[in-house]
Amino acid sequence: MSDDKISQKTLESEIAATRAELAATIDSLSLRLDPRIRAAEAKVAAVQAGSDTAAFLKGAGLPEEDPSRARNVKVLLGAAAGVVGLVALKLIRR
Repeated sequence: MSDDKISQKTLESEIAATRAELAATIDSLSLRLDPRIRAAEAKVAAVQAGSDTAAFLKGAGLPEEDPSRARNVKVLLGAAAGVVGLVALKLIRR
């Protein structure tokens, strides 16, 4: 009977620990998927990309500390080149 109580107490404590771990995981996922947080992160990334692109155009080169920042500069420059190309094409066809 004593072994049953020990194993029951052990089982209950394991269940409590698992519940706490699951709650922490759910909280973490909720924060990662929160639209307001995602929008704020996107805003920060866009501002950083604009700043990095301006620095690149002034001759500072691409950011070396974070490859995703360098990629964002290239994407922004490519998008700008595409828009300029489309506008030029539209003007030429007039």
